[in-house]
Parts: sequence; structure tokens; C-alpha cells
Amino acid sequence: MRKFLIAGLMMALPLAAAAQQLTVSAAASLSDAFKEIGRRFEATKSGVTVRCNFAASGVLIQQIAQGAPVDVFASADQETMNRGVEQKLIEPDTRRDFAANVVVLVAPAQGGPALKTLADLGRPDVKRIAIGKTETVPVGRYTKQLLEAANLWAPLQPKLVQADSVRQVLDYVARGEVEAGFVYRTDAAIMADKVQVALAPGGHTPVTYPVAVVSESRQKALAKEFAEYLRSPAAQEVLARFGFAKP
Repeated sequence: MRKFLIAGLMMALPLAAAAQQLTVSAAASLSDAFKEIGRRFEATKSGVTVRCNFAASGVLIQQIAQGAPVDVFASADQETMNRGVEQKLIEPDTRRDFAANVVVLVAPAQGGPALKTLADLGRPDVKRIAIGKTETVPVGRYTKQLLEAANLWAPLQPKLVQADSVRQVLDYVARGEVEAGFVYRTDAAIMADKVQVALAPGGHTPVTYPVAVVSESRQKALAKEFAEYLRSPAAQEVLARFGFAKP
């Protein structure tokens, strides 16, 4: 009996050793696309499971700095990835841009105010405007840039409602809790029945998404493969379908 148990354990060991989990921390705006890309990557790698963690890019880099076991980091802006390089949290030579996006102004699809210019945000019927937190949410920093370019950042301060992620901004607008909000074009597309795009104002740094292998990753070879996979035709097709452009 003992011999059979030992033999069974020995047979199971290669299977256990072959199983690998890859943890990917990615910007909230990548949620839908990365869930599908993760499944596609798994299909190309026997025994590999991709676990995705989505949040604001600034929150994710803080988690990595605090020792969270992460293999791949995908940010919605270059500034947060730069911070990762400065703190030696990522492998700089693995950094690659894989997608691009656009910031848009949205309002509730039903009963939302008609907004034709950024200046319309100053109207009395626009009482609350949702934006991402400028310290941790890239879309918040892009929003600040475009409002400053239009000389509206200071005048609109009393109306601004800061959110923990771009998806929270989207949720506020979709539920009609605010009259307007700034999200990415890709986020607006997934709730086209609940939000309407008023305009794409411009005036901000180009929105590009970099990815890199985390320095403390225990799966560096696999992490590098995933980062490179994001630029493959298969992954780019998924990103394009969700509205992302090439970098």
C-alpha cells in the first residue's frame, strides 16, 4: 500500500510543478479586455493560470511597493510606470507600450445635460462633475491637464467629485449621481446605453499604456512572455475590439 502511495505522489509531482500562476496588476480601464486576453494567453500555455488584479494605476504601484506578489504591471499612463522605474519596482528593459486611448466627457444617457463645450460645465444645471483622484488615478491627471488648458480647473473645483478609479467615475455618471464625468473612450463604450459621449476635448498628454515585468516576480520568464503577448496580433485584436488604439 505504501509503495502505491509513494508512486502516486511521484506521478503527481510533475503536474504540480507544471502549474504556474501569473499575477497581472492592470489599470481599471483594461478590465474587460484583459480578462479575455488572459484567457487567450492561458490557452497558449499549458498549466498556466492568469490572475488579474484591477484598480487605479497609482494604487497598483503602491501595492507593488508594499510587497504585493505581482508578476506584470500594466499602467494607464507613463508617469506611474516612471515611478515604478525610479523605485526599482519593475524591470526597465521589459517596458513596452501596447495600447492608446482618449479621454472623453460623458453625461447620463437619460436626462443628462447637453454639453457642447468644456465651458458648459460651468452652467448652473451642472452641479457635480466626477473625475479620478489626481494623485492615484491617471484619468484624473489627464482631466486636470485638459481643464487647466481651458482655464477651468480652478473655477470648477466646487463641483468636482473625486473617484477611486475611472470605472467609479463611469459608475457615478451611469447612475445619474453626477451630471458629467471624464473617462476613457473605451469605458464609455461599455456603457453606451447608460452614458453619452459629449466631446473628446483634448489638451492632455497622449494616453498610452505601458507594461513591464515586476522586479520581484518569481515568474519572470513567463511574465515577459505575457508582456510581449500584449503586442501580438491576437491580443491587439481584442484591444481593438474594446476600443483601444495602437500606441
